[in-house]
Amino acid sequence: MNQELDQLAADNIRALAVAMVEKANSGHPGGPMGGADFMHILYTEFFNYDPSDMHWPFRDRFFMDAGHLSTLMYAQYYLLGNYSKDDVANFRQWESVTPGHPEVDVARGIENTSGPLGQGHTMGVGAAIAAKFLKARFGDWMNHKIYGFISDGGVQEEISQGAGRIAGHLGLNNFIMFYDSNDVQLSSKTDEVTSEDTAKKYEAWGWKVVTIDGHDHEQIRQALKDANAETEKPTLIIGQTIMGKGCVTADGTMYEGYTELHGKPIGDTGADYAKTLENLGASVDNPFAIYDKVETYYEDVINRKKDAAQAKKKEIDAWRADNSELSNKLDGFFEGKLPKLDFSSVAQKDGQATRVASSNVLAYLAENVENMIVSSADLSNSDKTDGFLKKTSVLQKNNFSGAFLQAGVAELTMATLANGIALHGGIIPVVATFFVFSDYMKPAIRLSAIQELPVKFVWTHDAFRVGEDGPTHQPIEQEAQIRLLEKLKNHSHEQSFVALRPADSQETNVAWKMAMENQSTPTGLILSRQGIKDVPAQSGSRYEAALGAEKGGYLVQEVNDPDIVLIANGSEVATLVAASKLLEEKENLKVNIASIPSEGIFRQQTKEYQENVIPSNKPIFGLTAGLPVNLEGLAGPNGKVFGLEHFGYSAPADVLDEKFGFTGDQVFEQVKQFLNK
Repeated sequence: MNQELDQLAADNIRALAVAMVEKANSGHPGGPMGGADFMHILYTEFFNYDPSDMHWPFRDRFFMDAGHLSTLMYAQYYLLGNYSKDDVANFRQWESVTPGHPEVDVARGIENTSGPLGQGHTMGVGAAIAAKFLKARFGDWMNHKIYGFISDGGVQEEISQGAGRIAGHLGLNNFIMFYDSNDVQLSSKTDEVTSEDTAKKYEAWGWKVVTIDGHDHEQIRQALKDANAETEKPTLIIGQTIMGKGCVTADGTMYEGYTELHGKPIGDTGADYAKTLENLGASVDNPFAIYDKVETYYEDVINRKKDAAQAKKKEIDAWRADNSELSNKLDGFFEGKLPKLDFSSVAQKDGQATRVASSNVLAYLAENVENMIVSSADLSNSDKTDGFLKKTSVLQKNNFSGAFLQAGVAELTMATLANGIALHGGIIPVVATFFVFSDYMKPAIRLSAIQELPVKFVWTHDAFRVGEDGPTHQPIEQEAQIRLLEKLKNHSHEQSFVALRPADSQETNVAWKMAMENQSTPTGLILSRQGIKDVPAQSGSRYEAALGAEKGGYLVQEVNDPDIVLIANGSEVATLVAASKLLEEKENLKVNIASIPSEGIFRQQTKEYQENVIPSNKPIFGLTAGLPVNLEGLAGPNGKVFGLEHFGYSAPADVLDEKFGFTGDQVFEQVKQFLNK
């Protein structure tokens, strides 16, 4: 090791971070200047990956939490050859590959999209869970590490409590996190907002904690050696660093540790941009250059990484030769291959709640899909994920042979862990809670959609029919919020989220089929607490009819030249069936009924198909247990939607149905009024 060269490389990273922010006139230079030493030592001496095969499944992974420190990553990966000089010079610009906050780009070393603090390192914990799960099934050779990088803000975000608790509880010794502790935040010093002992907090959660000088390369080196040797606990390395390390004023006086260095270009602070670059060994005329000695050293580093990866691949090849069946299974996991599944074979009783129907599907999946991790926020016996749990066991410290993660009461943490599991690859993550608590999960749902992750969200207790629990537990606006994501396009120009609210048990089977087959975006299943009368099949089996849900919407009742078309999803479809019988018997009306479990998918069908299901020249009446806006786009300007525009109340479900106007008799009257107006 060469102390002078290590210092020069760290200073090169600092200079690049400063130059990127200065040219963009936007960004956060001070933090990257503090974290540069750790990154250099980590990537040159400890981090295992194949520079010629960036998607290699058995690489180490780095999860950035402090997304505002993106220049730290871009500078480091520039030295490693993942970015060009033009890439770093175009930081934060239109169509650049160096956005203001990092976005998933595995080919260049970016494992996760980060920015909202706390989620990045929690996704890292999820990836560590995934690695443990796979190691338990395929062998100790699968020993790659997951590294995290967190800042003061990430430590303070409430999600860090859930991530810290779960990582310690599960003994994730494959997770190593650096805490860039520089005592400075965006608008204050940390001692103005907290007086907690972070080390003791993580130790109480069951972590190994070491505090070091984050600029002392030997201390960094030793901390990483010890962390990699740890067999029982995740490791937190608290690196005491200096905000804006290396900044100087115009006369050369050191200017470090100031709050303003966090979020402004250096030239807009008390430090001097040109003098700071010179102090770091950079040329003001060529600030995006890699220093000659650093470039030569990193060429050697890259070659050593390739050689080490090839040696590891030979070890894996030997295992594959002795375990061909397991090897094929592992490849199938990472390729997203599903076994042959027959969802029509999942037996369902008449009149079940769709959460119970979902439980039966999960029991079937537990016996047929080996690479699923299902998690519940301490509600498995209510959201009915216990159908899966009864067929497996709970993940535990030193025992990852099971497939159920008891997350505890931590919906945001649980959802973010699922994102990390999906990012790692090889595993299908499922997370469940009450629909009203999707509010707690929304930041993770959004990042799941942005990152295009096939996480399966299970939300039960889907409406005011939760009953006696009252308005705090009765979702009203939640469906409208979630369905907005169906209207958003992701960066692949596809619908960013699929929301499915099935009408009965067989439609639940189909919804799960759709969720499992959707490997490009997250899917949400919105399920009932109360029993629902099965929708009659006009011909054939109800399952075959329910396959119409794969088009987002379909007619569950169809006649020639209907007088009116009734539309709904979920349990309201059965209410429409009851109202339809009265309309036919008492008013001699011909009625079509459409179940629209996903408006987003329905809108992707041909205009002819959409017109056949919801014709523009017929009266349309929609029924929703949520806000009327759920169906207003489908009903059109001449249609009518009956829904709720107020919070719920505490009372039995059947009482609320009657009080709120959701019985078959009441809907019959509403439709009559609509037609006679």
